[in-house]
Amino acid sequence: MKQDIQHIMLAAARSLFLIFILYLLKVVEVGMDLDFSHLGVYPMEKRGIIGILTHPLIHSGFSHLLANTLPLFFLSWCLFYFYRGISGRIFILIWLGCGMLTFFIGKPGWHIGASGLVYGFAFFLFFSGILRKYVPLIAISLLVTFLYGGIVWHMFPYFSPANMSWEGHLSGGIMGVLCAFAFVNYGPQCPDPFADENEIEEKDLEIESFEEEIEKNDKEDTESL
Repeated sequence: MKQDIQHIMLAAARSLFLIFILYLLKVVEVGMDLDFSHLGVYPMEKRGIIGILTHPLIHSGFSHLLANTLPLFFLSWCLFYFYRGISGRIFILIWLGCGMLTFFIGKPGWHIGASGLVYGFAFFLFFSGILRKYVPLIAISLLVTFLYGGIVWHMFPYFSPANMSWEGHLSGGIMGVLCAFAFVNYGPQCPDPFADENEIEEKDLEIESFEEEIEKNDKEDTESL
C-alpha cells in the first residue's frame, strides 16, 4: 500500500514538473515581452527544425496553456503511473515523433503547444489498454474515451479552426497508436489466468507426495514392530 502511494505521488510529481516548466516559460515570455513562437515547428523549413524538440513547451497565450493543462496532467499521470516501466521511452517517442511528423505534413506557419502530447498520450492509453486485454488498463482506455473522445474531431481540417494545428493533433495520435503496438509486449501485462490453477495443482502434488511418504513410513514402522 505504501509503495503504491509512492508510485502515485512520483507520477504526479513528474506531471506537475512538466506543467511547471510550461508555465514558467510562459511567464518569462510575457514578463520579458518576448516571443517564443519561433521555437515551434515550421514545416519543411530549416528554421523550423529546432521546433521538433521545443514546440510542446511553447503556447500562444495563457488560454492556450490552460486548455492543455488538465488533460496533459491527467494523461501524463496515467502514463507515468500505469506504464512506469516504459513511460520514459513512450514520452520521448511521442514528443519527438509528433514534432517530426508535423514538420513533414504541417501547413506553413508556426506549430506550437503541448496538444500533440495530449493526443499522443490519449491514443496510446486507449489502444494499449485494448491490446493488452488487462482489465485495469481497459478501464483507463474507457475513461480516456469518456473524457477525451471528442478531441478526435480536431485531428481533421474540416472540424478544426484555421488557427489550430490539426496536423500536430494528427501527428500525436499517430505516434500514440504506433507506440501502443510497438510496446504491446513491454510493461504491464494481463496475468496468466491459468497461473493460479497451476499453483494449486503443484501444491496438490506436493501434498499427495507428502501423504505417500507418511504412509510409507507408517508401513515400515508397523513391519518393524
